[in-house]
Amino acid sequence: MPGVVSRWEPFAELGELRTRLDRMFGELADSRERAWTPAIDVVRDNGNIVVRADLPGIKPEEVKIEVEDDILTVSGEHEERKEEKDKDYLRRERRYGSFSRSVALPAGVETKKIKAKTHDGVVEVTIPLPKEAEKKKIEITPAAA
Repeated sequence: MPGVVSRWEPFAELGELRTRLDRMFGELADSRERAWTPAIDVVRDNGNIVVRADLPGIKPEEVKIEVEDDILTVSGEHEERKEEKDKDYLRRERRYGSFSRSVALPAGVETKKIKAKTHDGVVEVTIPLPKEAEKKKIEITPAAA
């Protein structure tokens, strides 16, 4: 029975592998651009927890701040449209997306005392820390033998 002789090309499949990897990393980059996550700082300051979220270009009415089950969530949606006209061309750009960041809070935070303000694209949430329960030292008395 005659055999078929074919030429072996050891690097032939690398082209297909590269194409698949490029497609995979391209999809990862696309999903990162759509799902924007703002940078936040969490600091303890004078009996408060202060959470600062960088939200440049986002209006205060587009931001939602909620506390549920001792978790603070800063979230929102933003849509931006730009249009540039000239006699030879028209260019339109649209950006939109949602964002969300959550921070665990200590148990016992009074939600009615939480305050939020915005300045220069930074939303600052001030959360008063709950008063710590007094520590009571309990002495051990030895049992009589």
